[in-house]
Amino acid sequence: MEILKVENLCKNYGKGNTLVKALDNVSFSVEKGEFIAIVGSSGSGKSTLLHILGGVDRPTSGKVFVEGKDVYKLNETNLAIFRRRQVGLIYQFYNLIPILNVKENITLPILLDGKKPNQEYLEELIETLGLSNRVNHLPNELSGGQQQRVSIGRALMNRPSLLLADEPTGNLDSKAGKEIVELLKLSNKKYKQTIIMITHDQNLALNADRIITLEDGRIISDETIK
Repeated sequence: MEILKVENLCKNYGKGNTLVKALDNVSFSVEKGEFIAIVGSSGSGKSTLLHILGGVDRPTSGKVFVEGKDVYKLNETNLAIFRRRQVGLIYQFYNLIPILNVKENITLPILLDGKKPNQEYLEELIETLGLSNRVNHLPNELSGGQQQRVSIGRALMNRPSLLLADEPTGNLDSKAGKEIVELLKLSNKKYKQTIIMITHDQNLALNADRIITLEDGRIISDETIK
């Protein structure tokens, strides 16, 4: 089942002589449960694409459909709801709330939505993430790898349509980085989670089912590897 469809996506910055085409007529689709890596050199348009898929930045032209819904036809209120309910974002630098403990950081998206967390799912998630003995710790009491695990838990808590990971291992040593990728693969298999991961690391990308390569804002290859 198609969960994401991108049609002729363009994103321009500046005008005239200073015009930069960050994305130039990008089109692709994603099936539910796919794990996709988007690779490319710095400035290729990877992060711009991820931010547009997540409803964080608007395209200059083109369309993004998530579960058949035209994302950029939504008004600002509904776009904010879309970001909160249908997108899980994992950043390179964790973006945890320093005064909230592990459990509070993970459940934050649910609480912001005015809902009560599903305790059974929350406990399962915490155990899967290997954080059972850290639930009352603050972010500054955790290692980098543990903080990234918390940010993965926060992203998964709403069972989002799309899990978007922007260089999720970029701030970690190789051991912690491998653990994070294994966790992403586990969430893909265990929860049938659709994942789109931005990375400059080709070896990391090989963990995905499919690799899309960007260059100068265009897709130059789209290869299924599993």
